[in-house]
Amino acid sequence: MQKLHLVMGGRVSDPRTLEFTDLQKIDFVGIFPDYASAEDAWRGKAQKTVDDAEMRYVIVHLHRLLEPEMPVK
Repeated sequence: MQKLHLVMGGRVSDPRTLEFTDLQKIDFVGIFPDYASAEDAWRGKAQKTVDDAEMRYVIVHLHRLLEPEMPVK
């Protein structure tokens, strides 16, 4: 079964949270068919902004939102 993952990021108001300051400027990196490829994309973007504490990239498990009954492995 395909497990979709979204990688996105942007500027946050506080580095300890995921409250993005400007939703119009969210960087949608892409949707990936597995966690490993999503993690590679996330790592690439996160490393480019490592010196900017207000930039944050995340992996969203879309398959968990689309099918919440799916068992987690």
